[in-house]
Amino acid sequence: MTYWLQAVAIAIGLVGIAASFSAQVLARRREFGLLAHLGLTRAQVLAVVAGEGAVWSGAGVALGLLLGIAVSAVLVHVVNPQSFHWTMELLLPWGRLALLCAAMAAAGTITARWAGRAAGSRQAALAVKEDW
Repeated sequence: MTYWLQAVAIAIGLVGIAASFSAQVLARRREFGLLAHLGLTRAQVLAVVAGEGAVWSGAGVALGLLLGIAVSAVLVHVVNPQSFHWTMELLLPWGRLALLCAAMAAAGTITARWAGRAAGSRQAALAVKEDW
């Protein structure tokens, strides 16, 4: 059940990343059009969007890991002794956490790239023409 809930939380997070990057690409249509006019190819524009996705996903993964460890420490060292009158040792599976963090950063980057596929389209290049 825990793994199912984790999968649902990951899916919801990826939908949030896709929605935010889609909105960001729409809002920055002229910027991407200008980059296309300056000679960047569609692949290069998508690389820019994917790079931004990688940075934001990495920051989210790092913050989520730190906050998750903090909540775990509070639950193990404060809540359990006070509420249930028992203690336990906090052991973190560093290998699994590292794999999950890498997978989430990669998934966030891929999702951002997928959501930003309109950034390098012909319509983005024509968006600059609206200013004339």
